[in-house]
Amino acid sequence: MRTIAKLFGRSPFVPMQTHMEKVAECVARVIPITEAFLSGDMDTVEKLAKEISKLEHVADETKHDIQNGLRKGMFLAVDRGKLLQIISLQDGIADKTENFATLLTIKALKCPDGLKPNLIAFRDKNLEAFNAAHEIVKRLDELLESSFGGAEAQQVAQMVHHVAVLEHEADLIQRDLLKGIFAHEQEYTHGEFYLWLRLFRQIGEIANLSETLANRIRSTLELK
Repeated sequence: MRTIAKLFGRSPFVPMQTHMEKVAECVARVIPITEAFLSGDMDTVEKLAKEISKLEHVADETKHDIQNGLRKGMFLAVDRGKLLQIISLQDGIADKTENFATLLTIKALKCPDGLKPNLIAFRDKNLEAFNAAHEIVKRLDELLESSFGGAEAQQVAQMVHHVAVLEHEADLIQRDLLKGIFAHEQEYTHGEFYLWLRLFRQIGEIANLSETLANRIRSTLELK
């Protein structure tokens, strides 16, 4: 915790960026675990799910260290409560990633060939939204140096809008994905069909939370 606490002397955003890097390590496993699942390699799915669970735990511990290090009464360039909200949103992305990975381990499911392109596109669009939000977090030190104004702030505002666009695009893909899985409803048991829906929901939360995170950062900077 001392190491995390010292970071606040440099910038209130450094600990938040440190935590986001831990979250990104979780999210980076979404592609390989999805590919393993679609190919029916459940041993690899189990292995990657365990890796994601460990990484999520590290992110969670980092969050707690930051919360403990962010003492009340400490002078910060931005509101303490808002920083904690941002870190909580970041942590939520790691949680959803772990949930998605855990669901993949429950049962091997055959994905209809016609559904695979949309499923992969949906996954990739969610990750694109996360990566865009991650880039915003990386830029926060530049904003601090520019007193949250100027061209840097305007560029971040544009980046926030870009995350919203990506989240909307993910929603559109999800609609087609849901239509596709309902067209194959009779091929699955009730439990298997429900599992597909839960998988879609969990991975979809990555883009949803990324958009919320980006908007929360923007509002935090505007209400400094």
